[in-house]
Amino acid sequence: MFQMLSDVFVDNPLIVSFALVGITMYIAYFLSDKLTKGRVHGSAIAIILGLLLAYVGGVTTGGEKGLSDVSIFAGIGLMGGGMLRDFAIVSTAFGANFDEIKKAGFSGVASLFIGVVLSFVVGVAIAFAFGYTDAVSLTTIGAGTATYIVGPVTGAAIGASSTVITISIAAGLVKSILTMVGTPFIAKYIGLNNPRSAMVYGGLLGTTSGVAGGLAATNPKLVPYGAVTATFYTGLGCLMGPSVLFLLTKALVG
Repeated sequence: MFQMLSDVFVDNPLIVSFALVGITMYIAYFLSDKLTKGRVHGSAIAIILGLLLAYVGGVTTGGEKGLSDVSIFAGIGLMGGGMLRDFAIVSTAFGANFDEIKKAGFSGVASLFIGVVLSFVVGVAIAFAFGYTDAVSLTTIGAGTATYIVGPVTGAAIGASSTVITISIAAGLVKSILTMVGTPFIAKYIGLNNPRSAMVYGGLLGTTSGVAGGLAATNPKLVPYGAVTATFYTGLGCLMGPSVLFLLTKALVG
């Protein structure tokens, strides 16, 4: 019986992944309602549960892809992969109201530049504190702190080593996870309750998956607005990283 079920799961990995996500969401919203009376949004709990499952899967199998290294859950790798992730992120923009986007105006544009530069400076400072002193490594890790996409793009363009590029990706992933989990808890303290503030928030943090996940846990109606500026943030970072930011870093450290 168990062997038959296992064979069915292995032969239909994507269906199993959708079922697993559905069960996880049900449990998350149940815990949100019963344990926190809705104070902690179900999506935030679902994100935490997903991270725990990924950790358990990685530790159990000794693999590198979390739960998808378990054969019956291999579909998680496809469902959570770049193709469906990017499709979901892009599709969120179609739910945005253009009139609300125009209201962001200068503050929305400014948030993009401030967000990229601020994240870069923090990343460079941390990299320097850990002993990296050359411009290529500092720039790559700083760019990775912006997002885990900007880091490898910048590193490849300026000739960074694979080790440094990996570190930049790790820095971006940490930022993305912290944004996902932390957004619902800080939203009410920073006035994150309207499209304009969501756009500024997306522009400042820029990690599209992190912002989208965090806003989904805060208020799903804000996701399109945060995703719009966060997506532009990634493009701006890919332009500035290997050019302006690299040249400025090189001028400072030699």
